[in-house]
Amino acid sequence: MILVPYHLDERLAGLEADLPAALDTVVTAELPDGDIWTRLAALYERVADEVARAERPPIVLSGDCTVSLAAVAGLQRAGEDVGVVWFDAHGDVQTLETSTSGYIGGMPLRLLVGYRPELIAERLGLRAVPEERAVLVDARDLDPAEVEYLAGASLMRYDINAIRPPDGKFLVHVDLDVVDPVELPGLMYPVDGGPSAGELLDAVGDLVATGRVAGLDVACTWRPDGGNERRRNLVAALTKAL
Repeated sequence: MILVPYHLDERLAGLEADLPAALDTVVTAELPDGDIWTRLAALYERVADEVARAERPPIVLSGDCTVSLAAVAGLQRAGEDVGVVWFDAHGDVQTLETSTSGYIGGMPLRLLVGYRPELIAERLGLRAVPEERAVLVDARDLDPAEVEYLAGASLMRYDINAIRPPDGKFLVHVDLDVVDPVELPGLMYPVDGGPSAGELLDAVGDLVATGRVAGLDVACTWRPDGGNERRRNLVAALTKAL
């Protein structure tokens, strides 16, 4: 397992205490001066290299969803042509032009499918995932701009109990805020009404059973607080499923 203990370019001290003990690699970097894209590119270059040379299928744990860019880039470097199944309470398809907050953590799925590659994809050698090979699962907190984009996109949306994965191999990305916050305390951006942890594990297990999962990317989107058994157990169960 590869741990990237960051939320964007912020180092998260203590994230390891919330996670299972069996970590193979912890990726850190001295981030350069410059804008956020320059800083993320420096970190994600290292992550992509670790994913490219990891045993298959690699497992990446981090503090946000944008690390998925490095996970896909690393799989591509290793010769994999992957789609993506994206579990998230949010759409993550904002852009710099549509976001009212400017929060980059709300953009990674849109970046993966080809939005403004000059921002970071070109720096990583990341090829866009075709929209028709991207699947968004249980996104229930969408801004109007995201609703408008998804209405016209080839990207597919499914309920957690009725997922149709894309053709070929695919990365499974799980933002743990997809789970109902009643079951998973301390989330940065909780959204009521989500599936249970058991439903998430069943859905991921069904995807693994296809034999086409190329990797697992788990975003642990909470502020580390010295360890929480429910969170640790869920991450352990997800990684064990793969």
